[in-house]
Amino acid sequence: MVSAGSARRLDGLIFSGDMTKLDEFTLSLLTNDEVIEVDQDPLGRQANRVARDGDSQVWAKDMEDGSKAVGLFNVGEIETTVRVRWSDLGLKGRQRVRDLWRQKDLGTFEGRFETKVPRHGAVLVRLFPAK
Repeated sequence: MVSAGSARRLDGLIFSGDMTKLDEFTLSLLTNDEVIEVDQDPLGRQANRVARDGDSQVWAKDMEDGSKAVGLFNVGEIETTVRVRWSDLGLKGRQRVRDLWRQKDLGTFEGRFETKVPRHGAVLVRLFPAK
């Protein structure tokens, strides 16, 4: 049972499956506070595709705090490197990149960020202006 003080707004999240049979990995994904924060951002903006190159796609959305949530997708059959350029996002300067699935800072990058994405995979990051 969740107390009123700790209740979380979860409208918009959809899971189709037997909740009693979740493994640790799936449960950690569904309860990841950083990913839920992107879904529940008060601006309520949807992501838009900002780049496409063959089987690679980049989708991004503005967040209320001025950061950007960015999904890097590989819809192909083999692992590939997916990159996002700051110019595609209307950004300049250095950006701090955080991997939201792993809840881990990846470093500060200038001009672009790129990462390997497995076949039919996705990487979800958040970009913050570096100080």
